Amino acid sequence: MKSINYTLAILLLAIVSCQSPGENIRILEAIESPAEIGSEEPNLFTDSNGDVYLSWIEKKDNQAKLLFSKLNEEEWTASKLIGEGDNWFVNWADFPALVVNNDLMAAHWLQKRAEGTYDYDVRMVMSKDAGDNWGESFIPHTDGVSAEHGFVSMLPMEDNKVFATWLDGRFTKGEEMRSDGEMARGAMSLRAGIFDENGGLVEEWELDHRVCDCCQTSAAMTENGPVVVYRNRTEEEIRDMSIVRLVDGQWSAPEIIHADDWEIAGCPVNGPSIASTGKATAVSWFTASGGNPMVKLALSNNAGVNFSDPITISEGTTNGRVGTVMLPDNTVAMSWMETDEEMALIMLAHYNINGELLNKWQVAASTSSRSSGFPVITNSGSTVYLAWTDTSESNKIKTAKIKL
Repeated sequence: MKSINYTLAILLLAIVSCQSPGENIRILEAIESPAEIGSEEPNLFTDSNGDVYLSWIEKKDNQAKLLFSKLNEEEWTASKLIGEGDNWFVNWADFPALVVNNDLMAAHWLQKRAEGTYDYDVRMVMSKDAGDNWGESFIPHTDGVSAEHGFVSMLPMEDNKVFATWLDGRFTKGEEMRSDGEMARGAMSLRAGIFDENGGLVEEWELDHRVCDCCQTSAAMTENGPVVVYRNRTEEEIRDMSIVRLVDGQWSAPEIIHADDWEIAGCPVNGPSIASTGKATAVSWFTASGGNPMVKLALSNNAGVNFSDPITISEGTTNGRVGTVMLPDNTVAMSWMETDEEMALIMLAHYNINGELLNKWQVAASTSSRSSGFPVITNSGSTVYLAWTDTSESNKIKTAKIKL
């Protein structure tokens, strides 16, 4: 109890210290985490009923477990096991996820192949009874190639179906002809599929033939259907944010959300985040174009067809790792990390749909190391929930909430 109270005191101090005179003080409340010491890679999801779920990885020796918990009257229920294995690929930036559609649940993790260190598959698994029992895991990508597959985003859909999108390395093991006529290693592609409650593949698409190798994808359900945002990649190594939209059964061509013109020869491992309520849609992302690290936010009032000019949320001391949620009043909350020497500050800001800043807080402290992973956020109504990995002693997931 002492450690919990100490953490809460630090969080409250951080909140108050970031307030400007005259601003309404919001209290960040710690929620005792169900995760054990050695936990990492948290993810949060809110279902259509407003119920909040936390999933995470726990490792012991060579064994990894994927667990989840549901928030019940502001307390996490006892954890339930989704799956476990001694051949999982556990990566600080490519974390598992859980989505919930009434009693149907879907989760995913990464599992190694025998062929190579970085050859691994996505594994998905379904539960039809709210997570008490889980079926056999299956591979959503149909290529059968030993290569990298991952950075999955999932959405629940009508008729007990699940949408999933992922980065697919099936072409990276061969060569393709560039536009200049030269042969080069094939690129990572972006693919998506829809799966029924038994894991059966209903439809599958290639969404973009050339994308950044290891930046997270993000998906949201708009009034018009699902949209996916990701980091694109040109042959000239320009890596900016792109969006594709499924409208009337057809995917739109990839479109750049904003031309940052960030030229970088390697993947920055720093993907975007999208959220939507109806037509109101927000995308946040990290860029270091021109050598200046920045976090940006762009807004749309037509389900991602067009976006406003981006707002610079933070620059200079940021290392990105963004999260975004849309609140019922069409305001936007977003999280990111700022560096302070070896420390990393987890920040939260609140904007209206016109891009005007309503408030900003430092909500927690972490480290800038890879082991701290990505802080994640979700919302239920006007309450925002946060989860992050505390690395101050041994890795352990912390959770908290803030009413906006």
